[in-house]
Amino acid sequence: MKYCYKMMEFHGNIVPMIIRKHWQQAIEHALSRSRIAVLAGPRQCGKTTLARQFVAEDSVNYFDLEDPLSLARLDEPITALGLLQGLIVIDEIQLRPDLFPVLRVLVDRQDFQGQFLILGSASGKLLRQPSESLAGRQGALYLRGFGLQELGFEAQPRHWLRGGFPLAYLAGSDADSLAWRREFIQTLLARDFPQWGVKVSATALRRFWTMLAYYHGQTWNGAEFARSLGVSESTVRRYLDLLSDAFMVRQLHPWYANIRKRQVKSPKVYIRDTGFLHQLLGINTERELLTHPKIGASWEGYVIEEVLAVEQPDDAFFWATHQGAEIDLILKKKGRLLGVECKRTDTPRVTPSMRTALTDLALDAIAVVYPGSKRFRLNEQIEAVPLSALTHEGMFAELTGRA
Repeated sequence: MKYCYKMMEFHGNIVPMIIRKHWQQAIEHALSRSRIAVLAGPRQCGKTTLARQFVAEDSVNYFDLEDPLSLARLDEPITALGLLQGLIVIDEIQLRPDLFPVLRVLVDRQDFQGQFLILGSASGKLLRQPSESLAGRQGALYLRGFGLQELGFEAQPRHWLRGGFPLAYLAGSDADSLAWRREFIQTLLARDFPQWGVKVSATALRRFWTMLAYYHGQTWNGAEFARSLGVSESTVRRYLDLLSDAFMVRQLHPWYANIRKRQVKSPKVYIRDTGFLHQLLGINTERELLTHPKIGASWEGYVIEEVLAVEQPDDAFFWATHQGAEIDLILKKKGRLLGVECKRTDTPRVTPSMRTALTDLALDAIAVVYPGSKRFRLNEQIEAVPLSALTHEGMFAELTGRA
């Protein structure tokens, strides 16, 4: 895939910054339908860069809530915002959740001539507040780092190793990328969480996050984490939810079917960005990744994130029974139930788990995503799909007759 870029400075070096036209269009579409667009996502994933494509940083219509000057301008928010026209950007809005009711009052006024693009880096308060205060008045978008579909398949080795956060991916060397990721983790735990009102030791959260990296792709077992860290199960559950709210961890919940087999009821946990996963596991280079015992789990999480980004399902789950049957990912999409298996092998094949899932769950189709180059059927309902297919075609097109 070809993409446009401009040059930027990073650690004293000039590197390309990819222009994300798809996301620019998505924001424009959201603003065409609503007076408020919410752009949520983790810190440093590119939200601010996108917002500045619409409103310049030095514009009176731009409010960065980490900037004391912007905060001072919002001492009387209804007055300050109500006098503005056009698109107004409010960055890091999770620092001022009291602004949500103000936005509701303004957009309901007949004489108000503005629209809002609000950015935030924490999902808990950020996504609950708009849904309660701005119901029917806002469109929400979730932004992550660069996806493989944006970069093109030739970028896959670097993307898998470094992750998709722009400054980690675009760094001039693996060492520079590692340094950025290390600093990001420290800043999130020691500065951002306290700013958001989180009163948890950065050291304790770092230990938990590192331990979680070694459980990447496994079923959550709070008792085991609590014993290892010497805290209660409710405490480790809080740690997990904090990292999930910061978009660092994905909790993939189980799918329940009305069958007689005992089914797994706890979520599976993944570090969303493989760059941070590898940082926490001590994986520094592609060579180290390819020989690491967690390579299979890393691949599974990487594929899951790319599939979810491309397919945009209505909902997503995993499925497993205590008898050993399992499907890595189940997508609910357009009234269909679709399975995804992530296999890092050159010769994918039909497994007993796939046959069981087709029968017990009445799946419409299963795609086995693997790192090869050819797409081929394994049987009438199961198809081997190369990861590269996610950059240019629908994963289930041939099995279901539609993308």
